[in-house]
Amino acid sequence: MKNLSSPITKHVSRLKWQFLLPTSLLLFFFIAISRRAGNNLFDHYLKSLFIDQNQFPVTELKRSRMAVCLVGEARRFEATGPSIVEKILEEYPNADLFLNSPFDSKSYKFSLLKNAPRIAAVRIFQPVEIPESESAARVLTSSNSPNGIQGLLQYFNLVEGCLTMIKSYQQQNNFTYNWIVRTRVDGYWSNRLQPDLFIPDHYVVPSGSSYGGLNDRFGVGNLNTSVAALSRLSMIPELDSAGLHELNSEAAFEAQLKLRNVSYLTKRVPFCVISDRTYDFPPGRFGVPVASLTSKGPLSGVKCRPCTSVFSGRWAAAIVNGLDRQWSWTENTNGSLRLCDGHGEWEHGWEDIFDEVAGKRLAAARKRVSGLSFDQCVKDFEYMKRRSVVWDVSPTPELCRPLQNNHTQ
Repeated sequence: MKNLSSPITKHVSRLKWQFLLPTSLLLFFFIAISRRAGNNLFDHYLKSLFIDQNQFPVTELKRSRMAVCLVGEARRFEATGPSIVEKILEEYPNADLFLNSPFDSKSYKFSLLKNAPRIAAVRIFQPVEIPESESAARVLTSSNSPNGIQGLLQYFNLVEGCLTMIKSYQQQNNFTYNWIVRTRVDGYWSNRLQPDLFIPDHYVVPSGSSYGGLNDRFGVGNLNTSVAALSRLSMIPELDSAGLHELNSEAAFEAQLKLRNVSYLTKRVPFCVISDRTYDFPPGRFGVPVASLTSKGPLSGVKCRPCTSVFSGRWAAAIVNGLDRQWSWTENTNGSLRLCDGHGEWEHGWEDIFDEVAGKRLAAARKRVSGLSFDQCVKDFEYMKRRSVVWDVSPTPELCRPLQNNHTQ
């Protein structure tokens, strides 16, 4: 037979090897250097190449079984609640809502959830003190926790309590959730919950605000990874046995994922935590930045409030770049972050700032709560109760009692 190899074919073959050899050598040196440096540079490189390609297909995600676990005190829920309904619950209308919250004078604001697409279980309970065990005293630290170790235990109890509700609901209805989304009631969502946060066999948390561990203000994963992530209270003895002590919430969160061999990823998430707490301004290296709601980038759970921006652009970048990378640092891509002076109370006229940022629909919901009457509150909760599968809540009049003197219709 005639030899089909031609000079052109041989030349192309030589070019292939000339390209592949230096590329392979470069990759080898890249691996060696990154490993020798003792960092995860190569791991992150591989994840950027392959992980996002393996995210859950959007069409299948929309049809999958999903639980949205909402925890915390009502506080400024008139500002945060409508965004949660619009950007999470309405974005995934097949998701079941689970609310786990301690009862207080602001609980009436949860009537906003009456129009959520699906309500599985609502629990608004009378809080009680949680005994501080010897293991908890060793594992946890009261530093930077406004209510000490007891505050951490209460928070852990809220998170794991929501997991208990989800497990019970699954057992009663004989099915298993594909995904569990855990977020806080004080989170304001500036954009929808993106499908690229749902990554099989990985637990996804926000980037930044890591405080020596992992940002624990939001998380999404399948049932197995979520069980490991949400077992905040019951894993304390396990952390103690592993010799892990003096941990804050974020450090304990990272430790329990590692103990359970859960792979996790950090991504930018479009929400921030609306807070009434005050912080030194401008923040020092280990200070806490307070972002303005007018910031354009995904804030990944940083503390925020509606304010007239004090610093933006390169000035905000300078402050954020001065923060400790492993502590309160947060993303500021393309100068998107605007900072508030968070050392005092909210500024007069914050409502107008909020309404302009949030848009007409969310502003209308906020105003509705501000003018809510006792009678309307009762009606809203009764409607919400009828739509809920599980209702573990104090009598409706008790929830609405703070509004008895409010005659605004």
